[in-house]
Amino acid sequence: MHNQDNQTITGHRERTILSFRDRLIVYGGVFLIIAMAWAYMLYMGWAMDNMHLVDMWMPPNAGNHPWSAYDFFMLFIMWLVMMVAMMMPSVTPMVLMFTAVNKGKQKKGHPYSPTFIFLSGYLVAWALFSIVASAIQYPLHESGLLNPMMNSRSYLLSGCILLIAGLYQWTPLKEACLSNCRSPLSFLMTSWREGYLGAFKLGVHHGLYCVGCCWALMLVLFSVGVMNMLWVFLITAFVLLEKVGPIASFYLRFITGLLLISWGSYWLSFHPW
Repeated sequence: MHNQDNQTITGHRERTILSFRDRLIVYGGVFLIIAMAWAYMLYMGWAMDNMHLVDMWMPPNAGNHPWSAYDFFMLFIMWLVMMVAMMMPSVTPMVLMFTAVNKGKQKKGHPYSPTFIFLSGYLVAWALFSIVASAIQYPLHESGLLNPMMNSRSYLLSGCILLIAGLYQWTPLKEACLSNCRSPLSFLMTSWREGYLGAFKLGVHHGLYCVGCCWALMLVLFSVGVMNMLWVFLITAFVLLEKVGPIASFYLRFITGLLLISWGSYWLSFHPW
């Protein structure tokens, strides 16, 4: 039965070429989400540099003001919007593939699920990561390792995070998660689920692979500045290259792992042991 489902999915993909209208809807929707997320992030980055002009939320100073539920919520929103801005470009091929398969099912009169349900599940996975990232950032502020501008004050913290990110690039788990992110059709063939709930679970499933692939790269922001827009852009571009670029993933993982480990070791050399 499973093989039959795989053949059906493959057949739908082979017979379905998305029309210009369908592609326009998908690309337009994804672009709109990306544009809104980046607009929010760029505004936050600008506002933090121009606090004499605008009033905006910032993490409370360590020891001076206690964290409130509002502070946690704003921190979570910041991470979630940032993850949307950084991850949506690289998930576009998967969204197109999902749409193509469903379009083929629709033409044959089979049940199908709207693409936004799959995408909602995908974003839920990154919302869970955003909760974890927020929970990590809070004690870093409380201990004074991050300043209110969300920049690292510690060579030890920055170096260790970079070492962890570099070493993770070489792990089998990173390779397995990246393989699923780079092969949309293969992922759909092995993980397809019918119905609205199935599409949502499929989105969560793929999102968790993406989290497994990129979580360490996202934590690099704790080293270079959580709201450092240059590094947010650079990591976004690298994630896109890693997932959809023509360079073999092995070479990218090896080179970036080596660079991150070297960089982390350099920062650790400044720590007063």
